[in-house]
Amino acid sequence: MGWNSWNKFEDKINEKLIRETADAMVEKGLLEAGYIYLNLDDLWHGERDGQGFIHEDPEKFPSGMKALGDYIHSKGLKFGIYSDGGTMTCGCEPGSFGHEYQDAYTYASWGVDYLKYDWCNHRDINPKGAYRLMRDALRASGRPIFFSMCEWGSNKPWLWAEDIGHSWRTTGDIGCSFVDPIHHYDENGKYVWTKLSVLNILDRNEPLRQYAGPGHWNDPDMLEVGNGMSVNEDRAHFTLWCLMAAPLLLGNDLTTMTDETLAIITNKAVIALDQDRLGVQGLRFRRNGDIEYWFKPLQNGDWAFCILNRGSEDVKVKVNWKDFCFTDSISGMSTDFDKLVYKGVNLWDTAAAAISTSSDLDVDVPSHDVKLYRLSAVK
Repeated sequence: MGWNSWNKFEDKINEKLIRETADAMVEKGLLEAGYIYLNLDDLWHGERDGQGFIHEDPEKFPSGMKALGDYIHSKGLKFGIYSDGGTMTCGCEPGSFGHEYQDAYTYASWGVDYLKYDWCNHRDINPKGAYRLMRDALRASGRPIFFSMCEWGSNKPWLWAEDIGHSWRTTGDIGCSFVDPIHHYDENGKYVWTKLSVLNILDRNEPLRQYAGPGHWNDPDMLEVGNGMSVNEDRAHFTLWCLMAAPLLLGNDLTTMTDETLAIITNKAVIALDQDRLGVQGLRFRRNGDIEYWFKPLQNGDWAFCILNRGSEDVKVKVNWKDFCFTDSISGMSTDFDKLVYKGVNLWDTAAAAISTSSDLDVDVPSHDVKLYRLSAVK
């Protein structure tokens, strides 16, 4: 859990912004809610010196990265940074190819706790070897550093990276859109690249649940909550990432966000689903048109249950619980709705009355929104 600079600010990062973000993470209760990492993404870089050591951009970060890391640590936060396995980063700054051990040593000397490692501008490089090399360099640095692999799922890292990275991206980059991807074109109208929508990424990440677990997580990219989608869409987006046990990396301006955004990202009951110690990614159990039914097994035999409305119209839904009896192949847990009665707490509306699986559930699900419950067996 943490914050990353890219989604909102891209190249417009500097020392003042990062310090103000650190202050906001503490003052607005985000650290208390579990957001630990404050991560700089691409375009913080200066040049390499004559010995090959990387330096920060002196205009953006005049005090230097060590001083910035010290400030972040003084707030009780952890310090994250970005590099790339190629010769240049995606923003055409110096990459770590050929400097892996040197960069890892430098990051450790700055007090870095997290490395996002991208996959641009590589030529004839085996990704398994490239990511393993940086893993070994980080381990040799003398400092524990979370290793976030960002090669967009191109080489199916979920099949080979369990002992290499702590998390791996499963998709291309996210955009601030709930339904439709965002296509980018150059000034001549030629297609350049696409940012995926929340639902695009959801559909690509959900089938990979068997590969996620404690210490090696599927990463469906950072959050776009607070960056321009509707409140309904932000709430659904946050819920689905929590159900998928995804890293929760905020990507909005924390200093100017609305109270509604703050309420979404600090909902501790929903965060608890993401951070549940059982560490099992949720599953889409059934889809009926635009309505989806999601479950996530939790410790102590609880279940998270979510109804997602992907459509553009509000929908009334009736749930007959016995239609949802199943045994999860990953956790081995069974819902046993035909044998057990569960009490359900609405996690987005604490004033709502608790539900019981002893009777059908009738509920209205607004467009691009969710209904989310934590189910606990009572008998």
